[in-house]
Amino acid sequence: MNKTWQIHGALALVGLIYGANYVIAKGVMPNYMSPNAFILLRATVATILFWIYHELTSSEKVIRKKDYWLFAKCAVFGVMGNQLIFFNGLSLTSPVNASIIMTANPIIVLAISFWLLNEMITWRKVIGILIGAFGVVLLVLNKEVSLENDAFLGDIFIFLNATFYAIYLVMVKPLMQRYEPITVVKWVFLFGTLMIVPFGIVPIFDVEFQAFPAGIWWSIVYVIIGTTFLAYLLNAMALKHVNSTIVGYYIYLQPVFATFITILIGQEVFKWEKALFALMIFFGVYLVSQQRKPKHEETTN
Repeated sequence: MNKTWQIHGALALVGLIYGANYVIAKGVMPNYMSPNAFILLRATVATILFWIYHELTSSEKVIRKKDYWLFAKCAVFGVMGNQLIFFNGLSLTSPVNASIIMTANPIIVLAISFWLLNEMITWRKVIGILIGAFGVVLLVLNKEVSLENDAFLGDIFIFLNATFYAIYLVMVKPLMQRYEPITVVKWVFLFGTLMIVPFGIVPIFDVEFQAFPAGIWWSIVYVIIGTTFLAYLLNAMALKHVNSTIVGYYIYLQPVFATFITILIGQEVFKWEKALFALMIFFGVYLVSQQRKPKHEETTN
């Protein structure tokens, strides 16, 4: 039971980190840095941190040469495609629109897990995901949602990002069964960073770093340390013990935490209906994560 609470606590923390990221990352782009330049900086520094952390905590080596190919494929969906598409989309659309569209991720994860890993789709999973999705939609629709044509391309990018991240969560699961989480993440990020270089190398030389105010530097630190290093590592650790559907489902907590953060900093007013919508999402988490699983599925017990 303690292990179970640790895993779900880690996933909830990831939801909190990502929930704040919508506003924090949006503040950097595009006025101070282009999305592609930001992603190259983010991925490069995060890769260095992952390799240092691995050096300090593990001596594990890659067992099979063909696993390098799997690391590279995961990097396409989990780092290069995921991050480039998300940041370019977020720079065009609103954080609220982005949080709405990202709620498609758990449904995509469920479908891909069934297709690639033969994970069982139960009525309890489906009901939990639908309750959570309904709670998220009600929560974010309490805000002013922008449906301007200028943001349409950004919305498409965010949906593609949700799809890419869903594929990554499913594809990386077998690697998590063979290796420690840090071993997987360090190789996925190395390959992903190399793939990002052609997109970000020119834009990053146009960035005037000396003109950044302190607040922008702190935002960049948050995105690199929190949203990248900590979030990816915690998700990787969780994937060793629970299936991809549960990890993907925790995306529903992102708009919950984003709403609570805006209330705390005074940008929104607390309303009881928002608390009710949040409870719907947490109840959905319970339904998805506490079900009885077949023997061939990973469990938290």
